[in-house]
Amino acid sequence: MITERLFELRDGKYADFTAKLIPNVPKESILGVRTPALRELAKEVSGTPEAAAFIKNLPHRYFEENQLHGFIISLMKDFDACLKATEAFLPYVDNWATCDQTSPKVFRKNKDKLIAAVDGWLSSDKTYTVRFGIGVLLEHFLDEDFKSEYAEKVAAVKSEEYYVKMMQAWYFATALAKQYESVLPFIKERRLEPWTHNKAIQKAVESRRITEERKEYLKSMKV
Repeated sequence: MITERLFELRDGKYADFTAKLIPNVPKESILGVRTPALRELAKEVSGTPEAAAFIKNLPHRYFEENQLHGFIISLMKDFDACLKATEAFLPYVDNWATCDQTSPKVFRKNKDKLIAAVDGWLSSDKTYTVRFGIGVLLEHFLDEDFKSEYAEKVAAVKSEEYYVKMMQAWYFATALAKQYESVLPFIKERRLEPWTHNKAIQKAVESRRITEERKEYLKSMKV
Protein backbone atom coordinates (compact mmCIF):
# COMPACT_ATOMS: atom_id res chain seq x y z
CA MET A 1 0.00 0.00 0.00
CA ILE A 2 1.07 3.55 -0.73
CA THR A 3 0.52 4.72 2.84
CA GLU A 4 2.77 1.92 4.10
CA ARG A 5 5.51 3.21 1.78
CA LEU A 6 5.15 6.63 3.36
CA PHE A 7 5.61 5.16 6.83
CA GLU A 8 8.84 3.50 5.65
CA LEU A 9 10.13 6.94 4.61
CA ARG A 10 9.14 8.83 7.75
CA ASP A 11 11.62 10.97 9.72
CA GLY A 12 10.60 12.25 13.16
CA LYS A 13 13.01 15.21 13.20
CA TYR A 14 11.90 16.31 9.76
CA ALA A 15 8.28 16.01 10.93
CA ASP A 16 9.03 18.50 13.70
CA PHE A 17 10.57 20.88 11.14
CA THR A 18 7.60 20.53 8.77
CA ALA A 19 5.11 21.15 11.58
CA LYS A 20 6.66 24.58 12.16
CA LEU A 21 6.18 25.52 8.49
CA ILE A 22 2.50 24.53 8.37
CA PRO A 23 1.18 25.35 11.85
CA ASN A 24 -2.47 24.88 10.88
CA VAL A 25 -1.94 21.16 10.18
CA PRO A 26 -2.11 18.88 13.26
CA LYS A 27 1.39 17.70 14.14
CA GLU A 28 0.21 14.12 14.62
CA SER A 29 -0.78 13.98 10.95
CA ILE A 30 2.76 14.77 9.76
CA LEU A 31 5.04 11.79 9.10
CA GLY A 32 8.13 13.74 8.10
CA VAL A 33 8.75 12.47 4.56
CA ARG A 34 11.01 14.74 2.53
CA THR A 35 9.70 16.30 -0.66
CA PRO A 36 12.24 14.68 -3.05
CA ALA A 37 11.24 11.25 -1.72
CA LEU A 38 7.56 12.09 -2.21
CA ARG A 39 8.21 13.21 -5.78
CA GLU A 40 10.13 10.01 -6.52
CA LEU A 41 7.31 7.91 -5.11
CA ALA A 42 4.80 9.85 -7.21
CA LYS A 43 6.83 9.07 -10.35
CA GLU A 44 7.05 5.43 -9.37
CA VAL A 45 3.31 4.91 -8.88
CA SER A 46 2.01 7.40 -11.45
CA GLY A 47 -0.35 5.79 -13.93
CA THR A 48 -0.81 2.61 -11.92
CA PRO A 49 -4.14 1.21 -10.67
CA GLU A 50 -2.77 1.69 -7.14
CA ALA A 51 -2.33 5.41 -7.72
CA ALA A 52 -5.79 5.67 -9.29
CA ALA A 53 -7.31 4.05 -6.21
CA PHE A 54 -5.24 6.22 -3.89
CA ILE A 55 -6.41 9.54 -5.34
CA LYS A 56 -10.03 8.43 -5.12
CA ASN A 57 -9.67 7.58 -1.42
CA LEU A 58 -10.46 10.97 0.12
CA PRO A 59 -10.03 12.46 2.62
CA HIS A 60 -6.51 11.38 3.51
CA ARG A 61 -5.29 11.12 7.08
CA TYR A 62 -1.70 12.30 6.69
CA PHE A 63 -0.14 15.48 5.34
CA GLU A 64 2.23 13.45 3.19
CA GLU A 65 -0.69 11.59 1.62
CA ASN A 66 -2.04 14.95 0.47
CA GLN A 67 1.39 15.96 -0.79
CA LEU A 68 1.76 12.72 -2.72
CA HIS A 69 -1.77 13.13 -4.09
CA GLY A 70 -0.84 16.58 -5.41
CA PHE A 71 2.36 15.27 -6.99
CA ILE A 72 0.53 12.39 -8.68
CA ILE A 73 -2.01 14.81 -10.14
CA SER A 74 0.83 17.07 -11.29
CA LEU A 75 2.24 14.20 -13.40
CA MET A 76 -1.02 13.37 -15.19
CA LYS A 77 -0.73 13.78 -18.96
CA ASP A 78 -4.38 13.95 -20.02
CA PHE A 79 -5.67 17.49 -19.48
CA ASP A 80 -9.34 16.67 -18.91
CA ALA A 81 -8.57 13.83 -16.51
CA CYS A 82 -6.09 16.02 -14.66
CA LEU A 83 -8.54 18.90 -14.33
CA LYS A 84 -11.23 16.54 -13.05
CA ALA A 85 -8.81 15.03 -10.51
CA THR A 86 -7.69 18.49 -9.42
CA GLU A 87 -11.23 19.69 -8.83
CA ALA A 88 -12.02 16.55 -6.84
CA PHE A 89 -8.94 17.08 -4.67
CA LEU A 90 -9.06 20.84 -4.00
CA PRO A 91 -11.85 20.77 -1.36
CA TYR A 92 -9.61 18.54 0.77
CA VAL A 93 -6.46 20.65 0.51
CA ASP A 94 -5.85 22.14 3.96
CA ASN A 95 -2.45 23.86 3.79
CA TRP A 96 -0.36 26.19 1.65
CA ALA A 97 2.34 23.61 0.82
CA THR A 98 0.00 21.09 -0.78
CA CYS A 99 -1.86 23.91 -2.51
CA ASP A 100 1.23 25.50 -4.01
CA GLN A 101 3.05 22.29 -4.90
CA THR A 102 0.11 20.84 -6.80
CA SER A 103 1.14 22.18 -10.18
CA PRO A 104 0.11 20.03 -13.16
CA LYS A 105 2.46 20.38 -16.13
CA VAL A 106 -0.37 19.55 -18.52
CA PHE A 107 -2.15 22.78 -17.53
CA ARG A 108 0.14 24.60 -19.96
CA LYS A 109 -1.42 22.76 -22.88
CA ASN A 110 -5.03 23.94 -22.76
CA LYS A 111 -5.21 27.49 -21.50
CA ASP A 112 -8.81 28.02 -22.69
CA LYS A 113 -10.19 25.20 -20.55
CA LEU A 114 -7.91 26.16 -17.69
CA ILE A 115 -9.01 29.79 -17.53
CA ALA A 116 -12.63 28.65 -17.69
CA ALA A 117 -12.10 26.75 -14.43
CA VAL A 118 -10.48 29.64 -12.59
CA ASP A 119 -13.66 31.61 -11.84
CA GLY A 120 -15.11 28.66 -9.96
CA TRP A 121 -11.98 28.35 -7.85
CA LEU A 122 -11.86 32.06 -7.06
CA SER A 123 -15.49 32.06 -5.92
CA SER A 124 -15.07 29.00 -3.67
CA ASP A 125 -15.64 29.18 0.08
CA LYS A 126 -12.53 27.01 0.56
CA THR A 127 -9.39 28.99 1.43
CA TYR A 128 -6.95 26.83 -0.49
CA THR A 129 -9.17 26.46 -3.54
CA VAL A 130 -9.17 30.25 -3.85
CA ARG A 131 -5.40 30.35 -3.26
CA PHE A 132 -4.95 27.68 -5.94
CA GLY A 133 -6.98 29.70 -8.43
CA ILE A 134 -4.85 32.79 -7.86
CA GLY A 135 -1.73 30.64 -8.14
CA VAL A 136 -2.87 29.34 -11.53
CA LEU A 137 -3.29 32.92 -12.78
CA LEU A 138 0.17 33.74 -11.43
CA GLU A 139 1.88 30.71 -12.96
CA HIS A 140 0.14 30.46 -16.32
CA PHE A 141 -1.36 33.86 -17.19
CA LEU A 142 1.25 36.53 -16.47
CA ASP A 143 3.28 36.19 -19.65
CA GLU A 144 2.05 35.98 -23.25
CA ASP A 145 -1.44 34.94 -22.09
CA PHE A 146 -1.86 37.88 -19.71
CA LYS A 147 -5.00 40.01 -19.83
CA SER A 148 -5.77 42.86 -17.46
CA GLU A 149 -9.11 41.23 -16.72
CA TYR A 150 -7.22 38.44 -14.95
CA ALA A 151 -5.68 40.95 -12.57
CA GLU A 152 -9.21 42.29 -12.04
CA LYS A 153 -10.30 38.81 -10.99
CA VAL A 154 -7.53 38.59 -8.38
CA ALA A 155 -8.23 42.08 -7.05
CA ALA A 156 -11.93 41.26 -6.75
CA VAL A 157 -11.28 38.40 -4.32
CA LYS A 158 -12.39 39.45 -0.84
CA SER A 159 -11.07 37.36 2.02
CA GLU A 160 -9.80 37.74 5.54
CA GLU A 161 -7.78 34.55 5.22
CA TYR A 162 -4.03 35.15 5.53
CA TYR A 163 -3.13 32.50 2.95
CA VAL A 164 -5.47 34.03 0.37
CA LYS A 165 -4.26 37.59 0.96
CA MET A 166 -0.63 36.48 0.79
CA MET A 167 -1.20 34.82 -2.58
CA GLN A 168 -2.95 37.96 -3.84
CA ALA A 169 0.12 39.94 -2.77
CA TRP A 170 2.46 37.48 -4.52
CA TYR A 171 0.35 37.73 -7.65
CA PHE A 172 0.57 41.51 -7.82
CA ALA A 173 4.25 41.59 -6.89
CA THR A 174 4.98 39.17 -9.74
CA ALA A 175 2.66 41.07 -12.06
CA LEU A 176 4.55 44.29 -11.28
CA ALA A 177 7.71 42.53 -12.45
CA LYS A 178 6.14 41.10 -15.61
CA GLN A 179 3.27 43.46 -16.55
CA TYR A 180 4.19 46.68 -14.77
CA GLU A 181 2.24 49.22 -16.82
CA SER A 182 -0.91 47.10 -16.85
CA VAL A 183 -1.10 46.42 -13.12
CA LEU A 184 0.36 49.62 -11.70
CA PRO A 185 -3.13 51.24 -11.65
CA PHE A 186 -4.23 48.62 -9.10
CA ILE A 187 -1.56 49.97 -6.75
CA LYS A 188 -2.01 53.65 -7.59
CA GLU A 189 -5.76 53.43 -7.11
CA ARG A 190 -5.41 51.31 -3.95
CA ARG A 191 -7.65 48.61 -5.34
CA LEU A 192 -6.36 46.07 -2.82
CA GLU A 193 -7.07 45.77 0.89
CA PRO A 194 -4.38 47.78 2.80
CA TRP A 195 -2.45 44.78 4.17
CA THR A 196 -2.38 43.09 0.76
CA HIS A 197 -1.48 46.38 -0.95
CA ASN A 198 1.53 46.90 1.32
CA LYS A 199 2.63 43.27 1.12
CA ALA A 200 2.50 43.37 -2.69
CA ILE A 201 4.70 46.46 -2.67
CA GLN A 202 7.09 44.86 -0.18
CA LYS A 203 7.49 41.73 -2.31
CA ALA A 204 7.88 43.79 -5.49
CA VAL A 205 10.58 45.90 -3.88
CA GLU A 206 12.43 42.70 -2.93
CA SER A 207 12.36 41.50 -6.54
CA ARG A 208 15.46 41.66 -8.70
CA ARG A 209 13.28 41.99 -11.78
CA ILE A 210 12.09 45.50 -10.95
CA THR A 211 14.25 48.60 -11.51
CA GLU A 212 15.41 50.72 -8.58
CA GLU A 213 13.50 53.68 -9.95
CA ARG A 214 10.27 51.71 -9.98
CA LYS A 215 10.96 50.34 -6.53
CA GLU A 216 11.29 53.85 -5.10
CA TYR A 217 8.04 54.86 -6.76
CA LEU A 218 6.24 51.80 -5.38
CA LYS A 219 7.56 52.46 -1.87
CA SER A 220 6.06 55.95 -2.03
CA MET A 221 2.62 54.40 -2.41
CA LYS A 222 2.58 52.36 0.79
CA VAL A 223 -0.43 53.06 2.99
